[in-house]
Amino acid sequence: MKPKRALGSMMDLHQVYQRWRGVPYRFGGVDAQGIDCSAFTRTMYQEVFGMDLPRSTYEQVNLGREITKNELQPGDLVFFRTGSGQHNGIYIGDGKFAHASSSVGVTISRLDNVYWRSRYWQARRLLDDI
Repeated sequence: MKPKRALGSMMDLHQVYQRWRGVPYRFGGVDAQGIDCSAFTRTMYQEVFGMDLPRSTYEQVNLGREITKNELQPGDLVFFRTGSGQHNGIYIGDGKFAHASSSVGVTISRLDNVYWRSRYWQARRLLDDI
């Protein structure tokens, strides 16, 4: 059974993000010394929703169901195709997503940013609607 979106969970997304904000990016990293994108989404899901995700972006992209950009809700995973592979983050609302960026570490970016807009691939919903 999939977890339902708890009313407090969206606020929790922002609170958990604040604890991780600025942590440097490190490929293969899983902790506050350095974290990569899929470990960040995995950690956020565990801390906010109590849900275990697979470790890699390649596995996470097969979870839940694909949704359109217009359907995005906070907690949905967003995926991008970058030059060297795949990248992901968690949609937090208002056209923004939290992720572990290889250039600036854990941060929030806009989906309509020139870089991310051109690399957007898909979004996945893992949580049931309220």
